[in-house]
Order: sequence, then structure tokens, then C-alpha cells
Amino acid sequence: MAIKVLIVDDAAFMRMMIKDILTKNGFEVVGEAENGAKAVEKFQELRPDLTTMDITMPEMDGISAVKQIKKIDPGAKVIMCSAMGQQAMVIEAIQSGARDFIVKPFQPDRVLEAIRKAIG
Repeated sequence: MAIKVLIVDDAAFMRMMIKDILTKNGFEVVGEAENGAKAVEKFQELRPDLTTMDITMPEMDGISAVKQIKKIDPGAKVIMCSAMGQQAMVIEAIQSGARDFIVKPFQPDRVLEAIRKAIG
């Protein structure tokens, strides 16, 4: 059975890039969200196996969204994505419950490695 993934990023082209990498590798993209607030809603509705989460977004950032998602489901698997490879943000994301961190622009191999590690 395909692993269900929710993709969260405020940039449509980034969601498309991730979706492309995932669908080509047998994952099922069950939903997309453009901000953290929508991500929490979609997570509750879809219950994906894994969520990819951008950090910097309007309305609610990715770190706040991860904290909310973890309250809904402590076992939720989230991988953070960001163009800013800032150490403090990476640490905060991991402390908030993210399993891994991938930096934009995405290397397909790195994305797949992070996902396999998170669901492994």
C-alpha cells in the first residue's frame, strides 16, 4: 500500500516539485496545504502517514503547525523543508517533533532518504 503524504508549502511550485519526486517513487500525495493553519486542518482530515512541512509560511509557520499536529497525533511523522538552512531553525524544528530536515532546492535523493528514514 502506498505511503500517504501531505505536502505543506506556501509556494505552489515547491509543492509541485515535492509531489513530482514522491509520485514518481510510488508515494501517494493525499493533500496539499499552503500554510500551517491549513496544514493542521488537512492533517486532521486526511491522517497522512507523513507530512512535509515548510517552515516560513503566512498565517501559521511550520514549527507552530508541527506542534499543533503533534498534539493531535503524537506519533505524526513530519519532515521540515526550508530554504534557510539556519541551525537554530533546524534545532527548533526537531525539538518541535520533526523527524528530519531537508533544504531547498531539493535533491530528489535527499528527499527520498529523509522520507524513508522517517517512515522506516
